[in-house]
Amino acid sequence: MKHFVGLDISVKETAVCVVDETGKVCREVKVVSHPDDIIAVLKDSTWNVERVGLEAGPLSQWLFEGLARAGLPVICIETRHVKAFLKAQPNKTDRNDARGIAR
Repeated sequence: MKHFVGLDISVKETAVCVVDETGKVCREVKVVSHPDDIIAVLKDSTWNVERVGLEAGPLSQWLFEGLARAGLPVICIETRHVKAFLKAQPNKTDRNDARGIAR
């Protein structure tokens, strides 16, 4: 089964959400905003990661490069696009944003 990952990044912590191809949440966790910590979560053999999405921001280039070097299929999403599809969510939290990016 394919898995999709959404990352909502802040300076100290990143909310990570893994969903399967049906949209079911498989894992949600907060980790330190460092490529190695995010990679440790995503390199779990349980996940067949099809795509990792993260929003463009101050740390995105650094995180993107680290995740790409680890062989993860990462994409950086333009901030305006993320805002457009996340504004339909009733509660704006890091956890919900990561879930929306994954979906």
